[in-house]
Amino acid sequence: MRTYAGIEKKYAGYQKAAVLLQSIPYDGTSTWGKGADAGFDAFLEASENMELYDIETDSEVYKQGVHILPPILESASPEAMCQRVYEQTRELLKTGKFLTFFGGEHSVSIGVIRALCEAHPGITIVQLDAHADLRESYLGSPCNHACAMHEASRHANLVQVGIRSMDVSEKQYLDKNKCFFAQDIAGSADWIPDALARMGDTVYITIDLDVFDPAVMPATGTPEPGGLTWYPVLKFLKEIFKEKRVQGFDIVELAPVKGNKAPEFLVAKLYYKLLSYQFKFREK
Repeated sequence: MRTYAGIEKKYAGYQKAAVLLQSIPYDGTSTWGKGADAGFDAFLEASENMELYDIETDSEVYKQGVHILPPILESASPEAMCQRVYEQTRELLKTGKFLTFFGGEHSVSIGVIRALCEAHPGITIVQLDAHADLRESYLGSPCNHACAMHEASRHANLVQVGIRSMDVSEKQYLDKNKCFFAQDIAGSADWIPDALARMGDTVYITIDLDVFDPAVMPATGTPEPGGLTWYPVLKFLKEIFKEKRVQGFDIVELAPVKGNKAPEFLVAKLYYKLLSYQFKFREK
């Protein structure tokens, strides 16, 4: 049995694991760069080559236990995939474990967020992304990756960070008071308290990796210039975990680039950092 980061099986079993890792390797609606369906395997390989002591939090969070669930492979249609993810997330929420999801493209988040909105009315969805993803429908489907945040904009408190690309049709769904455009926040941390103030106490985080600048994260289907960098993103995420009750997170849109493993390693470290923050600050 393959375990997360190659950890010992005693830390990887379902019963003792505090963290569940659900992969959803769906890449059915991406419209330019393909390959996000291969992201999870690349992430696991990178994680197996990562040091498991986190300097910042002085912790080895893998000892909390991380269990890899069987992948969700539904691909008959975008709608069928979203429904299957929604149903699975509803069941996982009953476990009381910390839930983490890995794409696939960003449409996989729709079903997750739908279930969380039911379980936690008024939940804040924090979206880190280059794209607004607010279309009501795209290419004939409301479950397209370009629609990933539309339901969240209607049924949750959506806070958007790093946005730098959108269609004019999305403006009607955009709340400028809760959108922190990349051009306004790059190179500064002054905006973070304002973003935190826009959130409620209960939060779910969805991270499209194209929020990062292509210089540090080229391995995405739709890279956009002018993105965020490693330490400012970590500072923002750390503050969320310190101040809020994080119900879980997803990471999407890793499309591996042959011959360049650095982006995959960034994602491995990002996932581990989020777990480290969660268990460092969860007693708040």
